[in-house]
Order: sequence, then C-alpha cells, then structure tokens
Amino acid sequence: MKKIKNSILAIVIASLTLSSCTDNFEEINTDPNRLDAISPSTLLNPILYGVTNHNSYSAYFYRNAFLMQTIVPFPSDVEERYDRYHVTENIGTTMWNNHYRWLKNIEEMLVASEQAADPNYKAVALTLKAWCYANLVDCFGDIPFSEASKGELGITNPKFDDQREIYKTIFEYLEEANAIYDSNKKSNYTADLLYANDFTKWRKLTNSIHLRLLLQVSDAQPAISFQKINTMLTDAATYPIFESNADNAILINTGITPNITPWPRIQDFRGGARKLSTFFIDNLVAMDDPRLPLWATKAKKDNVEIGYKGIPSGFFGNESLIDYAPSEPNDAQAKTPMKNFIMTYAEIEFIKAELIQKGLIAGDAQSAYEKGIIAAIETWGVKVPTTYFENPKNKFNNTLEQIILHKYFALHFTDNQQWNNFRRTGYPSMPLVENIHNNGIMPSRYPYPPNIKQQNRNEYIKAVENMGGDDMNIKIWWDIN
Repeated sequence: MKKIKNSILAIVIASLTLSSCTDNFEEINTDPNRLDAISPSTLLNPILYGVTNHNSYSAYFYRNAFLMQTIVPFPSDVEERYDRYHVTENIGTTMWNNHYRWLKNIEEMLVASEQAADPNYKAVALTLKAWCYANLVDCFGDIPFSEASKGELGITNPKFDDQREIYKTIFEYLEEANAIYDSNKKSNYTADLLYANDFTKWRKLTNSIHLRLLLQVSDAQPAISFQKINTMLTDAATYPIFESNADNAILINTGITPNITPWPRIQDFRGGARKLSTFFIDNLVAMDDPRLPLWATKAKKDNVEIGYKGIPSGFFGNESLIDYAPSEPNDAQAKTPMKNFIMTYAEIEFIKAELIQKGLIAGDAQSAYEKGIIAAIETWGVKVPTTYFENPKNKFNNTLEQIILHKYFALHFTDNQQWNNFRRTGYPSMPLVENIHNNGIMPSRYPYPPNIKQQNRNEYIKAVENMGGDDMNIKIWWDIN
C-alpha cells in the first residue's frame, strides 16, 4: 500500500498529542511510513483539521463573506473584487486543491477502516467523503469523482462526472453510513477532534448533512427529495438528526500546537483592509442582536466610537470618501478557542421552518423558526433577550424571506452555505450597489482552476461541453430558480 506523504504524516503524528499522555499509542506499528501501519482514527484528525480550517479561512472569509455582503475590502480602489461580482478563474483554486488533497486521505481512511473491520470509522469516512464532494460539486458543477484519487492505478487525468450522478452517489454514501454505525462498538483509538469518538453524535451529523443536501437539491428533484425528507423527519429511530446545540458539529481550535487557528497572524483577520458591510451591520442593529459585539467592532469618528456602522458592498474609492472608520470584523472570532463550523442544530430548525412554511411537512413554522434563532445565538455563548421576538424585525411573519435572513446569520462562518442558500432561494435580499459587475447577477459557480484546464485539458473540455460553459453564470444543477 502506498506511502503517506511526509507532510501529512507529520500532522498525523502531531494530532495524537492532542489527547492526554495516557492514551494508547500502540495502534501505530514500528513502520510509521506505511498506511497499513496506521489506524483509520489516525487519519481522521488531520482530515478534520485540514478541511474545517480551510473552510473557515478561505471558503468563508475570502469568498463567501465577500459575495454575501459580510465583508467589504477597504480602501476599495480596485474594481476587480468578489464583492463586486468580479470572479476570476482563480477564485476556487484553494477550494479545489484542499478538498482533493484531503479526499485522497479520506479514501485511505476508508481502506484502513475496512481492513480494521470497524464500521464506525467507515461510516465517518463515508460521511466526510459525501460532505467534501458535495462542497466541490456545489462550487464547480461537474468534477472528477469516479476516477479521482486513483493515481496509483495509473489514472492521472480523471474524467469529470456529471454532477447529478455524483449527488446520487453522495446520497448513497450517507445512506450506507447511517446504516452501519454500531453504537455498541467502542473505540480505543485517539479521540477525534470533533466528537471525541462519540459515534451517536457522528451518526446525527451524517443524517443532518443528508437533510441539508436533500433540501438543497429539492427544487431540481422535488418528488424524490421531499419523500426522503419526510421519511427522515418522521423516523428519528432510523434517522437521528441534531436535537440540540449539544450535537453541533463545531471543531474547536484550542491553540495548542498543532490545533491552532488558520490565521498565521491574528491581526490579518481584522486588519485595515476589511470592513463590515452596511447590510450585515444594519440588519443586526435592527434585530438588536446580541451577537453583534462578538462579530463587529464599533465604528469611530475622530477617534470616538459612534456605534456600529459599516460601508456599502461594492463601495469604490479611497478612505477620503468615508468620514468615519467603519466597523471591522471582531478578531475575537479567530482567536482560540476558535469555532470551525461544519453544521449546527440551528440549521436543522431553519430547514424545518422553511419546509413547514412551504406546506411540505406538518408542524409549527414559528416554533421551528424561533428555535433556530435561539440555538444560533446561544451557539456563540450569549443569551437571547427576553424581548427579542417582540421586535418587528424578529417577530415571525411567515415568509421565506424572513426565515432565510435569520438563517443567513445562523450560517455565519459556515463555509459556503450562505451562498448556497442564496442561489437556491434568492434570499436574503441584498442591496445592489453601483460599480458592480456581471449586470448585478450573483455568480452561480466558480470557474475551473487554471492548472486543471492545463493538466487535464481533454477531460476539462468534455466537462465544459456537458455543462454548457465554464463561466460564473453557468448554474449548478440544483440551482433552477
């Protein structure tokens, strides 16, 4: 079996130090360079750390946050920026490289779990595989899948599979994972960074991701999706999902090497080049939301605080056009212990609220909506004010627009999920501003990275022909609105 790269192995070994010194390290044999000497558990922590930290650092902070009007570059004297819907062919390069890097190791984890006859680690690997491939499909469309990560078989130019077929297999992975978890089988391996080997919670994550993805593709295949959604929501014994914030899939960066935050310098999180948008700030102010001081600094004028005040997305010009220092991202979010979000209970309640509001499942939409907001706020360690739902901005009005607006804030710091929800629903309603590119139309996807076009050109051309192009306006298969 092939050797693991030294850089990966270094992270693997380092991840073991995150547990107490009494942990049993004898799961690693005398030859640490070979995969067949490493347990599936040893591979898990580096995968979790690598993907979640990328999604917080790059997928959210440098792409989603610009597209979804959280962050505005400042000063803004360069027109070609993502907040102005100017998407370059490099926008998704780190997303592509990071995910395929770790998908290779997820494949190794699958093999190791099968060799160890451990169904729980196989279920976790299938869940991670489904999650990572869904992330890639949702950003690019057709991608290498069935022939990906098979260089040892001589496949150096893998074909791009049709995104619909990939999603079909993703759902099969999640179905299989849910079915093979064994709650009676305990793990003696090093505790994983997410759930410390609690496979009951891992199973809930598997099904919660399944539910998220079913809703995401529901407009493209309503009959199939809603039938499965109803099955899952009415059979908790077979399909357990998140029930409270205790189930949240949030990886915490402790600050203890190697589990440090992805920001090499914490000042880069805020810095002088990033301000918060008026859309982001004004909505939180109108909601009287207790998360605002956790996420934003106060604006200043003449070095005196003037409350929370952002700048318009798409703003074009230098500092002289703004007579105050706008609110910035609060760097406390990036300091340890830092939260890296995969999925939370709040998202489950917002999914239910949307489905009920649309008349697709039975239940109380207001109750689900309020539970989603409460859970989302409490995830950040603060309480919901007793008068929160008396505020007209927060009082349930039974519209999808309101549900998705509050879900937008619940998804803060969660990879590309705000962008995914916007493409699917058209909400939240964000102001169009001057100096915006692409006729004010939100980009629908990332173009393929330049190196892929060069290194795998023949298969790239086939994929482009299948999708109808490779620009940012080519829609992902589930984006039919």
